Amino acid sequence: MAEGFVTRFAPSPTGFMHIGNLRTALYAYLLARANNGKFILRIEDTDQERLVEGAVDVIYDTLRVSGMKHDEGPDIGGPNGPYIQSQRKDIYMKYAKELVEKGYAYYCFCTKERLDSLHETGDIGAGYDRHCRNLSKEEVEKNLAEGIPFVIRQKMPLEGSTGYDDVVYGHIEIENSEMQDQILMKADGFPTYNFCHVIDDHLMGVTHVVRGCEYLTSTPKYVLLYDAFGWERPVYCHLPLIMGKNEDGTTSKLSKRHGSVSFQELVKNGYLPEAIINYMAFTGWCPKDTNEEFFTISELEKIFSLEGISKSPSVFDYDKLLWFNSNYIKKLDPDKFIEMAKPYYRDELKQYADNKKLAAMVQSRVSVFPEVNEKAEFLLGLPDYDTELFVNKKNKTTVELCRDILEYTIPVLEGVSDWTNDTLFADLKALAEEKGVKAGALMWAVRIGVSGLAVTPGGATELMDILGKEESLKRLKTSLERIK
Repeated sequence: MAEGFVTRFAPSPTGFMHIGNLRTALYAYLLARANNGKFILRIEDTDQERLVEGAVDVIYDTLRVSGMKHDEGPDIGGPNGPYIQSQRKDIYMKYAKELVEKGYAYYCFCTKERLDSLHETGDIGAGYDRHCRNLSKEEVEKNLAEGIPFVIRQKMPLEGSTGYDDVVYGHIEIENSEMQDQILMKADGFPTYNFCHVIDDHLMGVTHVVRGCEYLTSTPKYVLLYDAFGWERPVYCHLPLIMGKNEDGTTSKLSKRHGSVSFQELVKNGYLPEAIINYMAFTGWCPKDTNEEFFTISELEKIFSLEGISKSPSVFDYDKLLWFNSNYIKKLDPDKFIEMAKPYYRDELKQYADNKKLAAMVQSRVSVFPEVNEKAEFLLGLPDYDTELFVNKKNKTTVELCRDILEYTIPVLEGVSDWTNDTLFADLKALAEEKGVKAGALMWAVRIGVSGLAVTPGGATELMDILGKEESLKRLKTSLERIK
């Protein structure tokens, strides 16, 4: 394949960045970088009714945070601007009129009322009835002179078929009789997506169009436009659907009911952008010659290829994403972990957010940042727990045994001056040997006694190190009273 590919990401600013859009952007970006090419950002805002304020900033922010740096775009400029479609209206009208001159498009003056009545009578079938397709030149000029509102429609061939080759799905062919005379320019002077993206891709020198497979059967309409202008068609690469797992084990198109479906939601819920990007790369693609799963975006830039894209739908697996995320959290610098986890602590736990010992204990035990709350819960005081927690089959502990353990352990702990995890661990291990009990049994009794919780993020001595001597002893004495 030739070097110097030009790809583009052309989102509509309609809200959050959906996971599917993020993957499209990622694959387009990686394809350009892997082939010494250019990655262009273009904002497709011709559907003015669907625009959401602030959505363009969401797009910029997502690309920045995820490490996808574009070479041309509305915020940085470039030789092919403007990069916002609503600012290119005049360009589209010029090309639409050129198609009319060449006989590949026509003015349609049908009123909304006429089209509505066609819908009501059912005469419109699956699309427009081509009423204005064969108006004489004189009728067209008269209507234009009278200022009658119009749209410009593509004049589809009525016989034969149109096909193209897709990198992922192979040859796609559609009967021309199945294609409607779609609108290219609307009555308000705005182009439709079906028209303007073709013009923009050509003028911006896009060589490879990467997008979702929902456009597979629309693309014959687009290649007819390329052919009508005499332009070279780009290489098409349609991506498989992203599915979500349903509760009954089936799959359906990924949607809200499966969980977070936007990049912003995932980040807000405590996922690292690097983990999301790494995982997203594998939703529909896999690298050649390696089973390695962990890649930075710059490593992906070197190994990405179109051959690795699958045509089978991929299932968005939240458990797998969680696994990726936990691995990325483990690798964080300890100070960075503290800084990133801080905003996720509940108000009553915020005072502990800077505690380095707590952070060191929980960092390797959380999969997403909000889990720090559950792990730090032991700091909030001794809960009103059931003393049956002291019973443990593995360590062969009973409530009575744990009572005895706490009775002889508390005085020893009162004499400890160097209150650190290592010292506490060594002292309790020695005490267990001296008393002839299993170290596991002694540690179990102390851990339950100091926390009152069945599951804790660390062992007895780790918890006591963080709680401090005074608080630890106070809790152990309270637990001993409770058993007695």
